[in-house]
Amino acid sequence: MSTLDVARTELGLVVLYLNKAEARDKICRAIQYGSKFLSNGEAGTAQNVDKATSLARKVFRLFKFVNDLHALISPTAPGTPLPIVLLGKSKNALLSTFLFLDQIVWLHRSGIYKNKERAEIIGRISLFCWMGSSVCTTLVELGEIGRVSKSIKKLDKELKGTDKYKNEQYRAKIKASNERSLALIKAAMDIVVAAGLLQLAPKKITPRVTGAFGFATSLISCYQLLPSQPKSKTP
Repeated sequence: MSTLDVARTELGLVVLYLNKAEARDKICRAIQYGSKFLSNGEAGTAQNVDKATSLARKVFRLFKFVNDLHALISPTAPGTPLPIVLLGKSKNALLSTFLFLDQIVWLHRSGIYKNKERAEIIGRISLFCWMGSSVCTTLVELGEIGRVSKSIKKLDKELKGTDKYKNEQYRAKIKASNERSLALIKAAMDIVVAAGLLQLAPKKITPRVTGAFGFATSLISCYQLLPSQPKSKTP
């Protein structure tokens, strides 16, 4: 494969990535929380970027609540334990509510909805919903990691005496465990971000801490959205 072919393939992956509305939203989110980290809540250019990007991101999320609403009424995978099912459905309900209420916040910041006091109350309720969904996600991922770990141990015994890393099923389970662990870290950090936005512990979770955690989870989200790169053979 020539250098030009490799460059074309790489650029194609970048185009594929940037064509995703979710990817653009997460890139904007990284800019938003990076600016929050730099501003530390003080007026200036960084805070202006934070506020402007926050408002711009709300456009990406218009009607996005339908996704989790659909997941809420969709059947779960067979064999999923009831507690994990209930936590998953609670996460979908809370996240869908957050995204729906966030549209009202956007209407207010855009100057369409004039009731400032009610909009602020709705904004706090929406953030509490997001925090609740992050808590549910954390618990779901903990449960799923436990399930995957059990299946890995069982498969490990079956493959005893062989090179288990050559087994496709074993590699798939390891990959699933790593993905679940990353999702767990992201969800747990998002709880801190939500607490910071709600100012539940302003002395400990400062705007800089909120920005740092939000920037980190944004990078994780960007990584999770990366397209799988096809393997290329070099001459």
